[in-house]
Amino acid sequence: MKKLIYIAALLFSALTFSGTAPYSGEISRDDLLKDYSAFSEEYDEYSPSEEELSTIKALQGKQVLVFLGTWCHDSKREVPRFLKLLDTAKVQLGSLKLVAVGYDKLDPAGLAKQHDLMYTPTIIVLDGEKELTRMIEKPKQSLALDLTQPGQTL
Repeated sequence: MKKLIYIAALLFSALTFSGTAPYSGEISRDDLLKDYSAFSEEYDEYSPSEEELSTIKALQGKQVLVFLGTWCHDSKREVPRFLKLLDTAKVQLGSLKLVAVGYDKLDPAGLAKQHDLMYTPTIIVLDGEKELTRMIEKPKQSLALDLTQPGQTL
């Protein structure tokens, strides 16, 4: 009887969540913060230090590619903090692309596969086509330091 209940519970959860795959694809900063409350709450609560604000200015003019999972706890923490850092420091990036991936770490355009995505979030700083640095999951020192030290894969 216990096995039957267990199997029924597994089937129920599989059917319940099968139609609720997370969003995947490019997403705007505004839509991310508007549509996902965990992201907007972290954005509102985060207060970067003066040192972080000064350091992050080194990204001025660079291209940044952010892979995130709308379902991922690390993404819900780090991506809003990164956005708040940029906004508060008034950094004008050359471009910012936010790409949401599914549980399988893939997106419809194939960017995640192209950039060998393994974990979320992954924030990649580029200068043209050249990858300068990559922060994976969470910073080792701080977002600002980790993203402004060329050649780091963290």
